[in-house]
Amino acid sequence: MTAPHSTSPQELSGRSLYDKDGQKVGSVQQVYLDDASGEPEWVTVRTGMFGTKETFVPLGGAQISPDRLQVPYGKEDIKEAPRIDAGGHLDPAEEENLYRHYDMSASGGRTGRRPEDTAGAPRTAEPARSRG
Repeated sequence: MTAPHSTSPQELSGRSLYDKDGQKVGSVQQVYLDDASGEPEWVTVRTGMFGTKETFVPLGGAQISPDRLQVPYGKEDIKEAPRIDAGGHLDPAEEENLYRHYDMSASGGRTGRRPEDTAGAPRTAEPARSRG
C-alpha cells in the first residue's frame, strides 16, 4: 500500500521509518497534514546522536506495511534535511526548503522545483491533532 492516501495519522504515528535501502531511520513522532487535502503529507522522525533532532520526511512515494513505513530517500538525506522546529505549522518558506532538499514538487513528484497549487497560494502543512 502506498502512503499517505487513506492513511490516518494514528496509523503512522510511532511506526518505524526505513530508508530506501531498508535501513531503520527511527520512529515517526508527528504527522503533518496538507492544508488543502487534509491527507498526511510529512512525518517527523528523531535523528542525530541519541535522537535529539526531529527531522521532516515527505510521505510522497512512501510504502506502508503492517510493521514499517519505507520512504524513497537515503538515511543520510533524511539526517541532512533542513532544521525546522517541529510542533507548529509549516510555513511556505519552511516547506519550500524541505521540498528543495528532497528534490520534490508540492504534488509529491521529484522534479527539483515546487510549483504553486491551483489556487495560486503556496501549499502548507499542519501537524495532525488528536481527536479525543
